[in-house]
Amino acid sequence: MSWRPVIDARCQLGESPFWHPDEQSLYWVDIPGRAILRNNVLTGTHEVWPMAQQPGCIAPVHGGGLLIALRDGIYQAKHWGGDLQQICAAPYDSSKLRFNDGKADPQGRFWAGSYCDAAASPDGALYCLETGDDFKKSGLRLVEKARPARVSNGLAFSPDTKTLYWSDTAQGKVFAFDWDAATNHLMNQRVFKQFDAKPSGWAYGVPGYQSYMGRPDGAAVDVEGNYYVAMFEGGAVLKFSPQAALLQKIPLPAMCPTMPCLGGVDFKTLYVTTATIGRSAQELADLPWSGCTLALRLDVPGLPVNFVSSEGSRVMQYE
Repeated sequence: MSWRPVIDARCQLGESPFWHPDEQSLYWVDIPGRAILRNNVLTGTHEVWPMAQQPGCIAPVHGGGLLIALRDGIYQAKHWGGDLQQICAAPYDSSKLRFNDGKADPQGRFWAGSYCDAAASPDGALYCLETGDDFKKSGLRLVEKARPARVSNGLAFSPDTKTLYWSDTAQGKVFAFDWDAATNHLMNQRVFKQFDAKPSGWAYGVPGYQSYMGRPDGAAVDVEGNYYVAMFEGGAVLKFSPQAALLQKIPLPAMCPTMPCLGGVDFKTLYVTTATIGRSAQELADLPWSGCTLALRLDVPGLPVNFVSSEGSRVMQYE
């Protein structure tokens, strides 16, 4: 099977896809388009939920609804299209930073990283929504877990919950940490994969840079612990073993993939969001599926999406 678009609708910067097994639906966001999107692959129903701010990432909540990382904080919605309640303010200056890549971990805690608007600023970090007796009224706060980064990305958790992956797209680095999931403690940060810097003068259609693989963006893992990373400006998803060996290069009909997830009834469909923002007219003409969310069948299944839970982040639960 070859790549196909989930729907003929294009995002400026698609991100944060996840497969909702109860709804048989795919969710994702368009960050600069300020929208959350949902597509039921069985019925073909496609919905768009406008946001007042840029949504960096989303995660489903156990019992219903979504957790949404908007520019100025983390919000919860009881149901699709519902009112948003801020449960935690952003821990940074929202005039200079916004939330980017994030998701829930297997323990039900919500994680989100930040993105710096200034091109040279490494003020981004990775945060986890945690609880504690000394916290404010809501009982929640975003605890910094790693820094620095300009573009926090690549968050993923190994199936055995012993390794956490995180990247900085601007540095071209994917990191791995030893992770004690029970205590949520990160240790032994190391470079899992370092990619070559973007060549000076590189642009779509410029010859001579065949070895340029792009920059690491969003990521996912499969049941075997393999790490799939979208290579922005590399036109591919790369599949690495837990030992960082390149197992497969999966080319896409778009130059700028942004984040993969695995879903479908058997979790063997690879979904990848892509981008059009900042791309040349020639590139978009040559690659008309740029901006679409694309789907491809694989042999190895992925892991089900993690739901934010009351035990993890203590968000509100609904009957």
